[in-house]
Amino acid sequence: MSTKMTEIEEKYADMSIAGEGVPDAPATEKVGHEAAGTMKSRSVSYSSKRVTPLIDVAEIPSEVFVTKFSPDGNMLAAGCGDGAIRVFDANTGRLNYNLNIVGQDALPTTALAFRPVGSASKTRNVLLAVNSEGAVQHWHITSGRCLHEIRDETNGLLTVDYCADGSKFATAGKDYAIRVYDEATKTLISKMSGGMLSATPGHSNRVFSLKFDERDSNMIVSGGWDNTIQVWDLRMEQAVRSLYGPHICGDAVDIHDGVILTGSWRVDHQLQLWDFGSGKLIEEIQWGNSAASKGSSCMLYAASFSRDGMLVAAGGSGSNEAKVFDRSCGNALVGTVGGMTRGVYSVDFNHDGTKLAVAGGDATVRLFDISGRGNRGGEGRIVSVGAKHADAGEKVAAEDASGK
Repeated sequence: MSTKMTEIEEKYADMSIAGEGVPDAPATEKVGHEAAGTMKSRSVSYSSKRVTPLIDVAEIPSEVFVTKFSPDGNMLAAGCGDGAIRVFDANTGRLNYNLNIVGQDALPTTALAFRPVGSASKTRNVLLAVNSEGAVQHWHITSGRCLHEIRDETNGLLTVDYCADGSKFATAGKDYAIRVYDEATKTLISKMSGGMLSATPGHSNRVFSLKFDERDSNMIVSGGWDNTIQVWDLRMEQAVRSLYGPHICGDAVDIHDGVILTGSWRVDHQLQLWDFGSGKLIEEIQWGNSAASKGSSCMLYAASFSRDGMLVAAGGSGSNEAKVFDRSCGNALVGTVGGMTRGVYSVDFNHDGTKLAVAGGDATVRLFDISGRGNRGGEGRIVSVGAKHADAGEKVAAEDASGK
């Protein structure tokens, strides 16, 4: 996470939402046979959704590395650079709980995961947290108690995830290994660091993101600084295949229904979809340069599917922006959140995909509504956040309309 903490971010004067609602392509394409003197127009898909600002939580003392909605969508937890875990009401933005308040010398809380509803334990509202000090902590949110801690100070942790039924959780970070624990006993089940040499040797650098396959709790995908995505099989206790290319520097690996999503920290080919079974690239989601980016490229720290897999959100640094794409409409761009003064380190959808949290280096958690609008409109539309930004939003909208 040191890359995040030391980067020099370009500053912007305005904060705006660009609700393009269209892919980076013209509204129609002409196809046909010129020799025959006939041409046809083919429509491009548009999303019926839009991104609308709901709440800004700005009074946070440090940058935010991770945000996670609770399973019911009513709470939003934020892991912060000062080590604290701040839990907000996702409907009002009110700070309800402060966890792990340990002082100025604490290292960041780097990853969070709510224990799934329906797990064997009767205790509800349990949040799993890992940090750069190598601690794995189970927090009971409503009582403010740390129920259990596993600590290895030699291995700073950067990512954590539960399997779908909550019976296991996995961690990874500085030492390249994937550790899987039994949730009931909190004991280590497996430490996986190597692989089948003909297919993959495992990771060779820090691991920043991992996810269980929701269809099979024995399978895990992970990515990090070594430009590979590793696929692990807990039954074989090793990596069984890998794909080369993605440069992962944050929580930017996800998996849904046999498709792996990756967000890379680089200026092009950032957002990609891969086939889980074959490891082959399915397609790239074109990022493009919106009016809000002011010509800068976006290098991604975060990428996530919505729970149903139909939406993709991602964000990063450089242009300091986040975008939402609609996979049901040919990866149409739903909207762009731009103009932030620091990079985006985290994006997360709530349980039904109607809300999105965006957070990062500017110590602000922003909540957005993602809803259908019932028509195709919204091309080039800029929605300013706050009245003081109206002029800037109108200027960008005018530039979009004129094709600049």
